[in-house]
Amino acid sequence: MLLVPRQLMRSGMTGTTPYYGGRFTPSQAYAASHRAAPPPPTRPATGRTAVPAPAPSRSDTEAALRQLRDTGIITAAEYDDLVSRSHG
Repeated sequence: MLLVPRQLMRSGMTGTTPYYGGRFTPSQAYAASHRAAPPPPTRPATGRTAVPAPAPSRSDTEAALRQLRDTGIITAAEYDDLVSRSHG
């Protein structure tokens, strides 16, 4: 037979409040009788939709592609292909 302290055997009986052999400390008794209010919503619903971010400009795209080419992430052929695609 496995001996388990009474505190462990009865810990699930009171939900989130620990149970210690029928004795509550004053703070535990207060917490058991005064449940915490639910947290407020993170953002009030205004009915507005999010504004999409502006598309990057052609010069920003070319600068990013140049950096990728210069660091060796893409080849010169891939750079030329991507630049020609970005010009439409």
